[in-house]
Amino acid sequence: MPKSLVVVESPAKAKTIKKILGADYIVESSVGHIRDLPPKELGVDIENAFAPKYVLIRGKGKVVKSLQSEARKVDNIYLAADPDREGEAICWHLFEELKKTKKPIYRITYNEVTKNAILEAIQKPGDIDMALVDAQQARRVLDRLVGYQISPILWRSVKPGLSAGRVQSVAVRLICEREAEIEAFKSEEYWTLTATLTPTEVQHLFPAKLHRIGKKKGENEARAKELAADAKTQAYLVEKVQKRERKQKPVPPFITSTLQQEASRKLRFVAKRTMFIAQQLYEGLEIGSEGSIGLITYMRTDSTRVAQEALQAARAYIKTTFGEEYLPNRAVNYQTKKGAQDAHEAIRPTLPLQSPADLKPYLSNDQFRLYELIWMRFIASQMNPAIFDGTTIDIQAGTYLFRSTGSVMKFQGFRRVYMEDGEDVNLPDVKEGDTLNLRKLEPKQHFTQPPPRYNEATLVKMLEAKEIGRPSTYASILSTIQDRGYVTKERGRLLPTDVGRLVNELLKHGFPNIVDVEFTAKMEDQLDVIADGKVKWVETLGQFYPAFQTALKEAPDRMYEARKAMEEQSDEKCEKCGTNMIIKWGRYGRFLGCANYPECQNIKRLTSADDAPTAEPEPTDTACDKCGEPMVIRVSRAGAKFLSCSGYPKCKNAKPIPMGIDCPEPDCDGYLGERRSRRGKVFYGCSNYPKCEFSTWDKPVPEPCPKCNAPFLVEKTEKAKGSEVVTTRLACRTSECDYTK
Repeated sequence: MPKSLVVVESPAKAKTIKKILGADYIVESSVGHIRDLPPKELGVDIENAFAPKYVLIRGKGKVVKSLQSEARKVDNIYLAADPDREGEAICWHLFEELKKTKKPIYRITYNEVTKNAILEAIQKPGDIDMALVDAQQARRVLDRLVGYQISPILWRSVKPGLSAGRVQSVAVRLICEREAEIEAFKSEEYWTLTATLTPTEVQHLFPAKLHRIGKKKGENEARAKELAADAKTQAYLVEKVQKRERKQKPVPPFITSTLQQEASRKLRFVAKRTMFIAQQLYEGLEIGSEGSIGLITYMRTDSTRVAQEALQAARAYIKTTFGEEYLPNRAVNYQTKKGAQDAHEAIRPTLPLQSPADLKPYLSNDQFRLYELIWMRFIASQMNPAIFDGTTIDIQAGTYLFRSTGSVMKFQGFRRVYMEDGEDVNLPDVKEGDTLNLRKLEPKQHFTQPPPRYNEATLVKMLEAKEIGRPSTYASILSTIQDRGYVTKERGRLLPTDVGRLVNELLKHGFPNIVDVEFTAKMEDQLDVIADGKVKWVETLGQFYPAFQTALKEAPDRMYEARKAMEEQSDEKCEKCGTNMIIKWGRYGRFLGCANYPECQNIKRLTSADDAPTAEPEPTDTACDKCGEPMVIRVSRAGAKFLSCSGYPKCKNAKPIPMGIDCPEPDCDGYLGERRSRRGKVFYGCSNYPKCEFSTWDKPVPEPCPKCNAPFLVEKTEKAKGSEVVTTRLACRTSECDYTK
C-alpha cells in the first residue's frame, strides 16, 4: 500500500512527480485552486476585520472528495504546489479540507521538477508559510474590494461588463498617457550630412557623419545642401585615429520579465504564450528513456540567483565545449535588483550539460525555441565577455570635421552562444595624415519622432521598472486589458480604445489613488512586507479602506464632471434643430449628440477621417479560397474586424479572423472565429458556415484542458440574479469534464 499522498496543482506535474517517487506514493492534482471568494457576491465581511468567505470553486467538490478519500489510505500528506504566494494559498486551502482526515500534513517546496530536487524536498518537509498566505489573501481581498465596488459604478457610467482593477487600471493609464504624448508631439525637421569615403590604397567604403563645423557643432538643418556643396570641394584627411579595447559583458540569466521581453523580441511570442510554454517546460515533458523531466526551474521569479551545482554544471559544459579561454576564473554571480522578493532562482535549464539539440526530438517547435533561448542565455551568463577594438576616426575637410565610429571583434566570448542585436561598422586600417577619397556626400532630411507605443514586452519592462505587479501577474494583466476592450493591438503595438480612454479618465477623477502609479507601487511593497511577516494583512486593509470608502461615495459626481469636461464642440449642425452638435463619449466610444439634449435627442456616428471605424484594409498572407486573391482585414461599421477578399466587390468572400482553434466538429476543416448576431451580439462560430453550423456563446481560449486534453477551453461569464456583478472563469468545453479555473 502507498504510504504517502502528494498533492500538486497541475496534472502534468503530478505525472512527472509520480514517476520520480514510485509506488510508495500517490500523487494527485488539485487542478489549481480549490477554494475562492464566491463569484456572485462580495464575499468579504468588511465590518468583521475583512474576513474572507471562502467557498469551494464550482466543480471542485469531486476533486476534494477524491483527495480526502486518497488521504484516508496513507500515513502522511505532502502539499507540493508551486513555491510562491498563490502556491502557498493553494496548499493552505487544501490543508483546511484535508485536515478533516486527521492525517499529518506537511508542506514541501522545490525550484525544479527533477529527481534530486523532489527527493530532497520529501526529506525536508516543513509547514505552510502563513505570512505568504496572508500576502495572497491581502491581494485577493484588496482586488475584490476594488473590483466589486468600482465596477458597478463603471457599468452605470459607461456600460455593463466593464471592470476596474488595482493593477490593470494602472497599465491602461500608462498606455493612455503614452498615446496622449504621441498625439501632443510636434515633429521637428533636422538634417544630417554623411560622407562615404575610402582610403586611396584600398577600396574599403565606410561612412562618416558631419560632427562639427569649425570649432562648434553644426546647426545644419536649413543649410544642409549649401554645406554639402561646399564640403564636396574640400580635401579629406585623417586627423586622428583612436583605438581602445572594450568589453561587452554577458547579461544575467532570465527572470520572468526579461524572459517575456526577449521571447517577444526574438520569438514574437506574446507574454501569455511565453508563460504557457514555460509552464510546460517546468512541469515536465517525456524525454525518451529518462521519462518525464522538468526542463527549467520555476518560471515566476524576480531573482538572478543560481544554485552552485547549476553554476558548476554550466562551467563544465563551457570548458568541455568551448575551451578554457571562454571560462571565467570563477563562477559569475549576478546581483538581484533592489526590492526583488528573491524567493526563487533565476529561470535556467535543469540539465545544463544537455544542449537544446539533444532534446529537440522530444519537444514541439515552440517548446524547443523557448527552451533554447533559456538555455543559451544561462550558458552565456557564465562565459567570458566579448572583446572589441573600438575605433574612432576624425576626418578634417576644410572647416568641417567628420567622424566615423566602429569596432572589430577580437574575441567572441559569450556571443558565441547568445548574440545580441546590432552590428558595428567595420572600419579600414588608416593612419593620421592619410588622404581619403570622397565617393558620395549625402544630405538627409530627418524628423524627430514621438515616443513609441508600448508593445507587450516594453509594457512589462515599464511595469517592472515602476514596481507595479509581480512576475506572476504580468501575463494576466496584458490579457485582461485586451479582453476587456480597453486596449487593442495593431502590428504588435498596444493602443487604447475609446472605451479604454473614457474609463481611464473616469477612474483618474473618481479614484485618483487607485490608478496612481506611485500608490500602486507602494501597495505592492506593502504586500511584500506582509509576506515577510512584519505586518498583519488586516492592518494594511484597515489603513486603505476608509479613504477608499469616501472615494466610493464621491466618485459618481466626479466621474460625471470628468465626462462633461471631455465633451468637445463640433462644427456639424444638427439636421433636426440646427444647433451645433457636441462630441460626446458613450459605451461604444465617441459620437455626435445634439447640444439641445434632452429637448433634441438626435445622435449619430462620427464620420471624420480620424474617427471613422472603417480604416484602410490591413494586408494578410491568406489567399481567398474562392478567387485566389489576397485576403485583407477590414473593420465593420460595428467596429468588428473580419477577413475579406481584396477583390471586393467583385468577390464578396468574407470570413472571421482565426482564433488559432480548429472547429471541433468531426470531418470539418474550418476554424473558429468571432461573429456577430443580427442584434450585434458576439458569438463564436465555424469559418465554414453555413456548411458547418457549429457555434458557441462562450469565448474559446486556445489552451488545451489540463485534465482531459480537450483541444481548447472556453471563457464562461455568469451574472448573479438581482445583481450587476459579472464573473468570468475558464472551463473545459466538454460537458463530461469538470475542469474550471
